[in-house]
Amino acid sequence: MQKKISNLPFQGTPEQEKKLHEVIEKHKDDKGAIMPVLQEAQEIYGYLPVEVQTMVAEGLNKPLEEVFGVATFYSQFSLTPKGRYNISICLGTACYVKGAAAVLDKVSSALGIQPEECTPDGKFSLTACRCIGACGLAPVMTINDDVYGRLVPEEVDGILAKYND
Repeated sequence: MQKKISNLPFQGTPEQEKKLHEVIEKHKDDKGAIMPVLQEAQEIYGYLPVEVQTMVAEGLNKPLEEVFGVATFYSQFSLTPKGRYNISICLGTACYVKGAAAVLDKVSSALGIQPEECTPDGKFSLTACRCIGACGLAPVMTINDDVYGRLVPEEVDGILAKYND
């Protein structure tokens, strides 16, 4: 599955950029520095937009293509920001067979975003994942640490309403 690029404009701060440059400086002479720098960059920014990848590439004197290749190869990296409430819908076999695609479609429609996107207000982000290990509750959706199981699309609006603070 190809990773999606962010639908929101980059909003990094000077403080974040300073931290990133410190991380790059710390690792710039290490063999294989891209991976640890990207890990720390994601901790700083929450995701790895092309602007951050460009700073990493320039700081490590590596081609942007190489940095992008690492960022897109490993599933731990995200190219899109996460909302205050990160919604993850399991599309593993048990969940999929029991209707997870319909739940995903309902959430996507209700929020006006696709998987790997964030609402313009930064409140919700949506992810489709492979398996969260709660097959007995299929289909399953998580919102941050809250787990919702045996879902049907008709329950989505009520669940999302709980997060309208």
